[in-house]
Amino acid sequence: MTAPLTLYSYWRSTTSYRVRAALNLKGVPFETVPVDLLAGVQKSAEYAEINPGRGVPTLVLEDGSVLTQSLAILDYIDARWPEPALLPTDPLVRARVQAAAHTIAVDVHPVNNLRVVTHLRDAYGADTDGAMDWMRHWMVEGFMAFETLVQDDTPFAFGHAPDLADLCLVAQVYNAHRWGVDLTPFPKVQRIEAACLDVPAISAAHPDQQPDAETPA
Repeated sequence: MTAPLTLYSYWRSTTSYRVRAALNLKGVPFETVPVDLLAGVQKSAEYAEINPGRGVPTLVLEDGSVLTQSLAILDYIDARWPEPALLPTDPLVRARVQAAAHTIAVDVHPVNNLRVVTHLRDAYGADTDGAMDWMRHWMVEGFMAFETLVQDDTPFAFGHAPDLADLCLVAQVYNAHRWGVDLTPFPKVQRIEAACLDVPAISAAHPDQQPDAETPA
């Protein structure tokens, strides 16, 4: 019997959230191996052998092949399991979907990454308020751009079904809620998040639904 896919993931990781949602949408079974980023498990020698970047997600395929970097993993998933598609076939629309997705995944997420914020604190003396202001600033910048890039008249970013842009956005909005970003100026962002969370495959990928999620005190 073929072994299932194994996803090394952290429950609050927005990049892991994207990949979980994509696998769920396509009906691909996988096993989750939690990687506690706050405890530093990703820095261990054992994990570094799997993912030299010491991050999540990491996807291990049935034959033992290892994939890292969420956008690369999503590209693989979409190529191997084409339905439902995360990217349209029309070259112009495809580029627009990717531009919106990258606005979140390339412009916002990297500067809000845990290790970046930790370095701000350790190397530059940023306190908790300073670190939160940093994260909010880049999320607001990204959401402002995203609002201009997506459609006005569809529930999702570019149509009536979720695509790559939607998966990148809904994961980042989870972070925005955590850090108290005011979403009032971003009606499209709010609309798309609501549409995404109405999809069972995406809501099942939500951080609070993961096996390693912390139980509120």
